[in-house]
Amino acid sequence: MIQGIGASAGVAIGKAFVLPNWEWDLPETGIDAVDLANEFERLYEGIRTSKNEIEFIKNEFRDMVGEEESSIFDAHLAILDDPVFMNEIQGVIERQYKAAEVAVKEAIDHFVTMFDLLDDEYMKERAMDIKDVGNRLLKHLLGAPEITLPADTQPYILVAKELSPSQLAHLNPSHVLGIVTMVGGKTSHSAIMARALGIPLVAGLENKLKDPIQTGDLLVIDGDTGALYLNPDDALVEEYVRIRERQLAKKEQLELLAAVEAITKDGCELHLAANISSAKEVESALKYGANGVGLFRTEFLYMDRSTFPSEEEQFEVYRQVAQQVGELGAVIRTLDIGGDKQLDYFALPDEDNPVLGYRAIRISLDRQELFQTQLTAILRASAFGRVKIMYPMISSVDEIRQANEVLHRAMADLDARGIAYDKDIPVGIMIEIPAAVIIADLLAEECDFFSIGTNDLVQYVLAVDRMNEQIAHMYHPFHPAILRMLRTTVEAAHRAGIPVSVCGEMAGDERSVPIWLELGVDHLSMSIQSLLKLKHRILNTTASDAKRTAQTCYQLKSSVEIERLLTEFAEPACANNESVNQPRGEKGSNAS
Repeated sequence: MIQGIGASAGVAIGKAFVLPNWEWDLPETGIDAVDLANEFERLYEGIRTSKNEIEFIKNEFRDMVGEEESSIFDAHLAILDDPVFMNEIQGVIERQYKAAEVAVKEAIDHFVTMFDLLDDEYMKERAMDIKDVGNRLLKHLLGAPEITLPADTQPYILVAKELSPSQLAHLNPSHVLGIVTMVGGKTSHSAIMARALGIPLVAGLENKLKDPIQTGDLLVIDGDTGALYLNPDDALVEEYVRIRERQLAKKEQLELLAAVEAITKDGCELHLAANISSAKEVESALKYGANGVGLFRTEFLYMDRSTFPSEEEQFEVYRQVAQQVGELGAVIRTLDIGGDKQLDYFALPDEDNPVLGYRAIRISLDRQELFQTQLTAILRASAFGRVKIMYPMISSVDEIRQANEVLHRAMADLDARGIAYDKDIPVGIMIEIPAAVIIADLLAEECDFFSIGTNDLVQYVLAVDRMNEQIAHMYHPFHPAILRMLRTTVEAAHRAGIPVSVCGEMAGDERSVPIWLELGVDHLSMSIQSLLKLKHRILNTTASDAKRTAQTCYQLKSSVEIERLLTEFAEPACANNESVNQPRGEKGSNAS
């Protein structure tokens, strides 16, 4: 057994197909000064062709897995527009009289080396994007063919030193049982895409193999634990066949839960909604039993384009979502860009700490004409289904009041135009900044609902960047400070008579169920992939026992103790294979 990193869950058993490494036959001779213009034209044509190809791949991949995951390719397009990267290439051609393909290869090597020297695992993995884009450009400059995968229908486990998002986008998921990479980890773009496609992935095996894997070797990989077995014996293969069968059986059982309400054994109900990034995802969310949309991330409407979307463009998307969810409802979050979410056509200032900088509601209140356009589009959509508006990154009462002033201007504009909208549309806020928790009682008087964004809240409270591998172990969602902040927020909301939901990753974490039941959280919103697992967890939980467990958690002093207790409580239910008792929890029942 070789221990790697479990980057995408699931078990795969099959023969290996080893993907060859990129190798290029580059010209050794320089170019004449009279050929400079020709080399630049070759470079620009290669860039145009590469961009078109990336756009095609992105659109193809978006149709498979949705807007958010396909936005990975926006980073690739941005590299081809990046002046630093392009100046490096142009400088080599112009000053050293080298062919365009040689200049591109030198630029790739320069930036990859620079990224690899950084003491930041996330930035090291971004070097993979540079390689991916650079090699695509090299392929077009050299007229080289794509590295092809097996064309037959015999499924295989793909093995590569590193796997680029472009290569992964071309995979046929029905042919690929699993993936093994020598480099990379959980935060790599390839890992994100593998999870979206449901393909098990084990990464980080470089320097751990005594002998390299050969095409045709029998492999067993466990994407949950990161284990890889090379040419295992029959007994181990049979053991993993049984594990895989249990996983598939559980997946099939979970799919039966779509029509069942999330009600505990003793009758407590939790309303589960979905987080989405595009209108296309609504159908899948409802198919998996979501009680509406708890978070629509509208920033993805603003990406992959050259200008801000118009009122009409936004209205059309919001209308589709509103019509699809109907009375189940959709919470539409206003524009949340900045930090790690950039727009090519909207230059944000360089900041030492962009996560604490010019972003989200701060941009909206600064650029009120853009904000009003979005609010007007959302209001118009509210005539077609139950819609709520949510402001992100709120830290003060003043921000809510300023945002509502813009909203009232949008309403007045629609009244003047004679366009219908929900005049009583609910307006809520994200609770994701510690200041918002401390003044939650004041904020609750200004809005109709709270939604707790645990991802940023945990990051801000603990001062831990979870994308930084060196301190990622300090990112503890179950830290006593986080639990106290959750209680403060929920109690303030309920004292004011407004509902509170949770829409961060903690919402879909099975271990968190006792916390939500004890606090009396009204709604949970999560990724579509988490819906059925969490519903299964709730159906096999006794609320009274869960609440006692959570009360004990509030008495403990360390994250480790709290996490251990919640994990122990979750394990019996997670391992439970009993069939679903549908009658009590069927949709439309009055259980509560």
